[in-house]
Amino acid sequence: MKKVALAFSGGLDTSFCVPYLTRERGLEVHTVLVNTGGFSDEEANRIKAHALSLGAASHTTIDAVEEYYAKGIRYLIFGNVLKNATYPLSVSSERVFQALAVLKHARAIGASCVAHGSTGAGNDQVRFDLVFEVLAPDLPILAPVRELALSRQDEIDYLSKNGCTLAWERAKYSINQGLWGTSIGGAETLRSDTPLPASAYPSQTTTTTPTTVRIAFLKGEPAALNGEAMTPVALIRLLNAIGADYAIGRDTHVGDTIIGLKGRVAFEAAAPLILIKSHHLLEKHTLTKGQLYWKEQLAGWYGQLMHEAQYLDPLARNIEAFLEDTQKFVTGTVDVELQPGYFTLLGCSSPYDLMNATFGTYGETNRSLTGADVVGFTKVLATPLKIYYAVHEND
Repeated sequence: MKKVALAFSGGLDTSFCVPYLTRERGLEVHTVLVNTGGFSDEEANRIKAHALSLGAASHTTIDAVEEYYAKGIRYLIFGNVLKNATYPLSVSSERVFQALAVLKHARAIGASCVAHGSTGAGNDQVRFDLVFEVLAPDLPILAPVRELALSRQDEIDYLSKNGCTLAWERAKYSINQGLWGTSIGGAETLRSDTPLPASAYPSQTTTTTPTTVRIAFLKGEPAALNGEAMTPVALIRLLNAIGADYAIGRDTHVGDTIIGLKGRVAFEAAAPLILIKSHHLLEKHTLTKGQLYWKEQLAGWYGQLMHEAQYLDPLARNIEAFLEDTQKFVTGTVDVELQPGYFTLLGCSSPYDLMNATFGTYGETNRSLTGADVVGFTKVLATPLKIYYAVHEND
């Protein structure tokens, strides 16, 4: 039997693919769960047992969290990337790393094709397909749910007929959780005018007493929380847990999907939003006006590449090199106050703070030039505009 490597999450769509590919397509199915921060060990073990019970020949869990941070999240922090000034790419930034890991496993086991459970209605089908198409054009891509245009009930009926007795209840919301946040779609998000109820979010407020956290950055990367040094991944996990107690990081993203439709999704991303805003504040104090301007332009495009499955474009590596070079002096601490539902940046400290009192204090004193210097400078600055308005006086 030919082998197929199937990207597997344990949900209805990927569960359907196992018996279908085995029974109807005559393939030996090898399921692959790529953990980018959304599954505990207990959940991963449960998913493995489920895959094998469906008839998978083997199941492999790949921990891709550190790679996801090192090759993706750190650049989203460096660039302060928020899609449409709102969304930290909580889910869209994961998929390429999941697809890359599935493809690597497919090569390792000698698979003759790769598969995923995406439907034909969303972005993820493009994200998986594009990685497979670019890096493994010799491997056919199978997407049974998309190919057969199945309804959810069709999949449930097929699984029931083939001995899968799990109760596949229709969940009101589709929830995708990972290291960089959780997305919530369905019901109210399918319309433009209805807000998602608080009860739909995975975290609920359990703490009402305000608290202040101190985040330390070293060359742009999160390095310590409240004075305790830790890895960026550990810091993100801890900050997410702290922020979840305050139900911080909720918002709704509206944007253009890869397939051309407008899409709306709610999300909860405490650590991403706190870290991006804190990092941005530190950059305002340590980078020049030109650096801040060009970072914003390039980082926005980097986020677009990541969101639209173009991570493999060499331009992404060029932008990453630029972003990393800007972080040499983005070192210091930021104090953040957490309260139910929101956070406030209190201030920052850095040895590279360009708000340097040696040259003066804005609105108070000026030690680098005199009032007469300003008069002359303003005259020079005004000259091009004076010429323009003189020429166009009668216009």
